[in-house]
Order: sequence, then C-alpha cells, then structure tokens
Amino acid sequence: MNDARRAVPEDAGELVRLRQVMFDSLRPTGPDTGWQPAAAGTLRARLADPDGTLAVFVVDRPGRPGRLAACAAGTVEYRLGGPGNPSGVSGHVFNVVTDPELRRRGHSRACVEALLDWYRARGVRKIDLHASREGEPLYASLGFVRTPDPSMRLIF
Repeated sequence: MNDARRAVPEDAGELVRLRQVMFDSLRPTGPDTGWQPAAAGTLRARLADPDGTLAVFVVDRPGRPGRLAACAAGTVEYRLGGPGNPSGVSGHVFNVVTDPELRRRGHSRACVEALLDWYRARGVRKIDLHASREGEPLYASLGFVRTPDPSMRLIF
C-alpha cells in the first residue's frame, strides 16, 4: 500500500535519516552528522504548524512501526508577482527520497502526488524542483518540464 500521509513532528528523526540517504545517493557526505540535530529541531517545529509554509508527506515502512519508507517535502514561497505568476506565490519540492531497498514501488510518487494536492489546495500553481537524473522520469510523468533558468548560489 502506497498511502501517503502528512508528516508529524514525531517523524523528524526519520525524515533526517532519509535526508542523509538522499545526500549519500547524490554524493556521499562522509561522517558529518553535525547538521542533523538542527535539522530535526527545525522539522519538529515546522511540522507542528499545520497551516505553515512547509509540508512533508511520507509513506510508512511496511511492517516497521515508526520507520518511514519515503518522503517528499515542499515549501510555499511568497515573492512579487510577474508574468506567468501574477500572485508571486510558488512552491518548491525537495527532499524526495525512498530507502534504496524499497525503490520502484511507487512510494515517492505517492508522496509527491500528496504534496501536489497540498499545493493545489493552497492555490499554489507554480512549483519548482531540482531533479536528479534518477528522479527526472517521475517528475516528467507528473507534468514537470525543464526550464532554461540558470541557478546561482551564494553562501556566507
């Protein structure tokens, strides 16, 4: 069963574990786990607000109470409106990951579909994400398309 549910604060530890799985599948980060307590604390606080701008949807791991098989997170962002998005409201999908031994069973799809329903209910019509090569077919099947926008970053 691939029923996704909305994550609750008690899922924070498992969500951080899955985030590490995602990082390791993209490029291993080594033994640095110093970020994990802060991430878990942020998740606990933000997941406690059902009307907040962060939502995470999860699929529970079959036969393992308290463990997660997959997740997908999303935020709502508010910017000035412009052509193609007059309201300026947009969504960003991130942290889509399934435990390696449970992949190809529809768990991530169920999480992303639940997240997209959450966006629709909030009136968010523009949603962005960064896709890994492995994830791109899933997103394309849900209607996401590549954009020509370049991305840049500054870290202080």
